[in-house]
Amino acid sequence: MHTIEDFLAQKSLTIIGVSGSEKKFGNAVLRELQANGYHLFPVHPSAQSIEGVSCYPSLAALPEPVGGLILVVPPQQTESVLREAVSAGITRVWMQQGASSTAAISFCAEHNIAAVHGECILMYLPEGPAIHRFHRWLRRIFGRLPK
Repeated sequence: MHTIEDFLAQKSLTIIGVSGSEKKFGNAVLRELQANGYHLFPVHPSAQSIEGVSCYPSLAALPEPVGGLILVVPPQQTESVLREAVSAGITRVWMQQGASSTAAISFCAEHNIAAVHGECILMYLPEGPAIHRFHRWLRRIFGRLPK
């Protein structure tokens, strides 16, 4: 739980996995994090902006250091992005459900990257969607929240 709390304490984050379709889950994460006061730097190889937020073509192009990276991409893409994250000096990563792999988790451990995986970031936002807060409550009741 400490890794989750540490990640969420970072108010400047980058996210990879947003798209031009506002219905995609990465976009929902972007919107909810903004609504919770986070300063976000979406990375997208070709979009100038998404959801009204300026995008950057790569982690190396970010205008300032960020406290963490959220990945809402397939595992194969996660593995390649993590190498870029190391070069960018990023030390915290949240691999949204479906983004992690055994190789990605091992890579984070080998490179001293604090990694959250298998968890939905929306479930941990204090003002996140009600369904996600309810899911967190259920997991707490049944003792299934990470320690």
